[in-house]
Amino acid sequence: MKPLQSLRYVSRLTRDTLALILAGGRGSRLRHLTMWRAKPAVPFGGKFRVIDFPLSNCINSGIRRIGVLTQYKAHSLIQHVQKGWGFLRGEFGEFVELLPAQQRVETSWYLGTADAVFQNIDIIRNHNPHYVLILAGDHIYKMDYGPMLAHHVETNADMTVGCIEVDPESAKAFGVMTVDPENRVIEFNEKPEAPKSIPGRPGVVLASMGIYVFNTEFLYEQLIRDADTRDSGHDFGRDIIPRIIKSYRVMAYAFRDPETGRQGYWRDVGTVDAYWQANIELVEVTPELNMYDKHWPIWTYQEQLPSAKFVFDEDGRRGMAVGSMVSGGCIISGSLVRHSLLFSNVRVESFCRIEDSVILPDVEIAQHCQLKKVVIERGCHIPEGTVIGEDHQADGKRFFVSPRGVVLVTPEMLGQELHHSR
Repeated sequence: MKPLQSLRYVSRLTRDTLALILAGGRGSRLRHLTMWRAKPAVPFGGKFRVIDFPLSNCINSGIRRIGVLTQYKAHSLIQHVQKGWGFLRGEFGEFVELLPAQQRVETSWYLGTADAVFQNIDIIRNHNPHYVLILAGDHIYKMDYGPMLAHHVETNADMTVGCIEVDPESAKAFGVMTVDPENRVIEFNEKPEAPKSIPGRPGVVLASMGIYVFNTEFLYEQLIRDADTRDSGHDFGRDIIPRIIKSYRVMAYAFRDPETGRQGYWRDVGTVDAYWQANIELVEVTPELNMYDKHWPIWTYQEQLPSAKFVFDEDGRRGMAVGSMVSGGCIISGSLVRHSLLFSNVRVESFCRIEDSVILPDVEIAQHCQLKKVVIERGCHIPEGTVIGEDHQADGKRFFVSPRGVVLVTPEMLGQELHHSR
């Protein structure tokens, strides 16, 4: 197949695809970061939200018919999508639709991933796609879905599962696949206690990314069958995939970097430790996730803010940031920020030292504060002279301290009743 023909072939597939982003998850392992928002609405990377990554992947892949399925504390997520993703043209058949749990088919809220899609089956039918791409709304990665769609069609699959390679311990949190020589899935176990390694590759396990491609008619059949199964958990990983692998062609698609051939960057930021790590990785000299990639941009709602400013240049009172990312609207006033990521509108007063920290938007840090390896929730006002991150025993009495020593601070923990949903 010639390159131009290949591009046209993939573009036809993406035009005939409806993407559904499952964005209703609570994300309880993120602790207080999801107290007032759904996990896909959690800020990430300085000015983005987690949901921006699957949405951007769809747009960059040429998939411009997208549904976002919401449920848990979705107000800020809905606001963000409305503000940042309203640029598609309806007259061209492009859209990002919000699909909240609304009891369209059943008298219950979404009971599982498969049930969430089933309850919107009439909407899917109205759009009449040839293929349905189902995506998790809570992972950080950049991926072209076009080659996965092409692989799905070329292998004559009924369903295709996007997958990554992980170690056995990490695999306990994923759906684990066993495949035959042609990458057909022959066994699927959801969050197994003893994950099976890839044959011939001990210590390497094939795990599901929560990305699925379905032939649309086949998806309808399986959703209806699952809805009629009384003892089903109504989940793709736990119920539908294990049931269909013996009778239908379920194929595995390995997620690879198109330039290097190595496994692509993919992060589940589902814990405070993982969230802190993925953000802090971005400040490295050459991070694995390139946020400055003009060929695969991450789109978001762009708030209009002034440039970051650093003021005072005196011994002991010098506004500076080293090895850090500082977003628009920030003012660093006579303080040192080192190896940290500051989101929009952060104000740091004089004589502070901030190190190895992730500071979310609209935070104010008063003078003489020392913060190390912290995640500061949006809207916090850190009182003058506060020290966090030096004594975990003392920190644990007021804040949440993660297994790897990251200290999470929220307004409520500081006695500041800021009940926001942003």
